[in-house]
Amino acid sequence: MRIIKTVKTLRKRINLLSQSPIGFVPTMGALHEGHLSLVSYAVKQCPAVVVSIYVNPTQFNDREDLKNYPRTPVEDIGMLLSVMRKDDIVFLPSDKEIYPKVDKRIFSFGNLDNVMEALHRPGHFNGVAQVVSRLFDLVEPDIAYFGKKDYQQLAVIRELVCQTNRDITIVGLPTVREQDGLAMSSRNRRLKPKQRKNAAIIYKTLREAAEMIHKNDVPDVKAFVINSIEACEGFVVEYFEIADDKNLVPVSSRKDMTAESEYRLFIAVKIDQIRLIDNIEIHI
Repeated sequence: MRIIKTVKTLRKRINLLSQSPIGFVPTMGALHEGHLSLVSYAVKQCPAVVVSIYVNPTQFNDREDLKNYPRTPVEDIGMLLSVMRKDDIVFLPSDKEIYPKVDKRIFSFGNLDNVMEALHRPGHFNGVAQVVSRLFDLVEPDIAYFGKKDYQQLAVIRELVCQTNRDITIVGLPTVREQDGLAMSSRNRRLKPKQRKNAAIIYKTLREAAEMIHKNDVPDVKAFVINSIEACEGFVVEYFEIADDKNLVPVSSRKDMTAESEYRLFIAVKIDQIRLIDNIEIHI
């Protein structure tokens, strides 16, 4: 694979490849098996694949989170060597390459801007839209791959592509989990051993909640989830919602749920200063 750090070299190399479809996997590094599953899928589908590694400052509403976000470029490149081919590209841009001038664009995503992650991380999805649209302009992919762990982000990116009339297929792939069910995340490595062990309660509780919804109303399910997870020392449920999988509109009662729609459970948990999110689909 080829490691490229400048926009000029990236564009030159992509033009020389002249292959399609071009697959694209944008990441913020600190790679794990979840990322590699996206890259492997892209490699199977596309003769040319670009993986970007860039910690985007505009999507962090918490400066400490940006400061503490793990950066492991040498390790990341080593992992990518196991799945990428000689002509595939790893794009490692600097801030100046991505934002040669301040990006003042403001995006609007309707209800997606008003629920869950958007409420708790003001400006986050605007920053996501800024960097992803910029990367789309630079890479000009035919297909882009994202994990369903960040399901609201996936919905925002689908809407971004629609709003900007881009001819890009967005592929959402299943969440990759540790053996105990914890969703793989770059932030997991920041957990202390006891926190990491207890973090398995998140997925376990989501699965139990998915069964409860058949016999219990939404407020009772919410109370169960919050009480179960917050029984672990230092664990705080930032939000837990049951929402449809298209517009992500939370429901407050089983009466709001229809057989025509599909639903998911969404959760964010803070463990000291570490924030983990997860979601699973449910069947009603």
